[in-house]
Amino acid sequence: MSLLKLNLTGFRNINQASIKPDAKINVILGNNGSGKSSLLEAIHYLGLGRSFRTHLTSRVVQHGEKEFVLFAECQPQEDMIAIGLQKSKSSETELRIDGQKAERLAELAGLLPLQLIHPESFTLLSSGPKSRRQFVDWGVFHVEPEFFQVWAKTTRLLKQRNALLKAGKRYSELAYWDKEFATQSTLIARMRSDYLEQLRPILTAALADFLPEYEFDVRYHQGWDKDIDLAELLQHNFGRDQQLGYTSVGPQKADIRIRANGVPAHDILSRGQLKLAVCAMRLSQGLFLSQHSDKQCTFLIDDFSSELDDSKRKLLAQYLIESRAQVFVTAIDQSQVTAFLTESCKMFHVEHGKLIEF
Repeated sequence: MSLLKLNLTGFRNINQASIKPDAKINVILGNNGSGKSSLLEAIHYLGLGRSFRTHLTSRVVQHGEKEFVLFAECQPQEDMIAIGLQKSKSSETELRIDGQKAERLAELAGLLPLQLIHPESFTLLSSGPKSRRQFVDWGVFHVEPEFFQVWAKTTRLLKQRNALLKAGKRYSELAYWDKEFATQSTLIARMRSDYLEQLRPILTAALADFLPEYEFDVRYHQGWDKDIDLAELLQHNFGRDQQLGYTSVGPQKADIRIRANGVPAHDILSRGQLKLAVCAMRLSQGLFLSQHSDKQCTFLIDDFSSELDDSKRKLLAQYLIESRAQVFVTAIDQSQVTAFLTESCKMFHVEHGKLIEF
């Protein structure tokens, strides 16, 4: 995958901008508040249909404008694909792929696989399990063609079951839904587990490179006891779930549990070390994708020097350059990104929302 062209209109403080990125390394320099992170945010929208900085579209649309418009040309394999995305302040969305109206933002994920590393990345390990499930599901989505359909069906079944629980229905009215929910949930658990087992060698090697002072253990918890049939467990937990008003076991409770020297990582690692661990996690997923599919990941690195000393910056840059992936990295000063400055890289400067290649 390579992003060939990107146009932005009315996005944050960028009124109008157009760039033709390098297929490998792209460095964006600028002071805080200049708009350099907005460029990464725009690419993130084109890959995932949402911002990594806010859930409010009104904050992304430029002041005085009604909507923002993004246009990109990308090359997943041999043929070039055009993507157009428009979102209004009220979050009304229009998505076009090769000129044809697309109904689901999820279609973007298959076209532009993204991995993001930014100053708040450490929260992947310090926050709740939802973000770690999303981490796993990103990987499974790109290597298991059936995953999205199974995941979507399971999500619908879970909503139906929770609605029936809140309505105070008898278990006989949930039995059918439980059987189908258990079947789909077991498929999801198997796909997630298989993916993590395949990812483990790359992930543990990356963790050892970034944090050699620790011994890491990575385990997957599927959301219920693996030795108990989920359908039986759902029936057994019916009374409790009815009191709670939601389903207490299932793939929606899955998590990755990462320990450093036998202790939960978020309890023993500093904020900077947590970010290094997340760098290893994100990089390993991108490397795995390129090794096990015909796709190539695009990496977005916001505020490259944040929390990283010089040796770790060089290590991260080395990983990214050797991955041969397309990379967009932001920094305040050129001295912070010397490890990225190869002959073929492109450099851009952002000031007051104006984007200039130099």
